[in-house]
Parts: sequence; C-alpha cells; structure tokens
Amino acid sequence: MWLSRRERRQSRYGGALTGPVTVSGRDVGAWLEGERRGVAVYAPGGYHWAPAPGQEVLVLKTGERGEQPCAVGVADKSGLKPGEVLITGGKCSLLLGLNGTITVSGQLVVNGTQVGPSPAADKEG
Repeated sequence: MWLSRRERRQSRYGGALTGPVTVSGRDVGAWLEGERRGVAVYAPGGYHWAPAPGQEVLVLKTGERGEQPCAVGVADKSGLKPGEVLITGGKCSLLLGLNGTITVSGQLVVNGTQVGPSPAADKEG
C-alpha cells in the first residue's frame, strides 16, 4: 500500500539537536540548523522553565516531518551525586540532599513571611 512506502524525511543530524537560545519569552527561538522560532518548551510535571538567551538547550524534532521543534532540557553541569535534586533560578537554589537535608540558597519566604536573616544582613555581619 502507498502509505507504507511513503518516504520519511530526516534531518542529516537526526531527530534531536542542541543549540543556544536566541529569543526567550513566549516565542522561544533557538539556533539549530539555522534559527527556529516558536520552539515549544517542555519540562517535567510540576516544573516550569523559561530558557534564558544563550543557554544551550536540547531540542527534539517532533511531528511527522520534524516540523515541530520542542526544547526539553539543558545539559547538567551541576556535579550532583546520584539521587540528589537541584532546582535553580536566578540567584537562588534548592538542593534536596541524599541525607534528607534541604539546602536553600537565597531569600526564603514562606506564605509571605521571610524566614531567616535577610541577604542584606548577611553582608553586614
């Protein structure tokens, strides 16, 4: 049947590429085999991620002919131990350690109340 013989077009680089983000915001762009705009951004459930300009992203080519690129992540350069989880954003981070310790870097606010000393107090002392 003709459907089983249809030609599948593939990029000379396969179905996944890496490249820097060229435009952030609602219409993410990435430099792949040229600049691609409208790259959808995916993250694990419960996470939300907005790639920054210049950040190297992994882009999968989806759709029947690879016409729908989507960014799915960045290379891990954190040096984590197996089983640890690190969430970063700007000048803050949250590390879930293997021993049950949660390490917070940055200003911690819980239900509108700052917990612990302010970053300005840390610089003064």
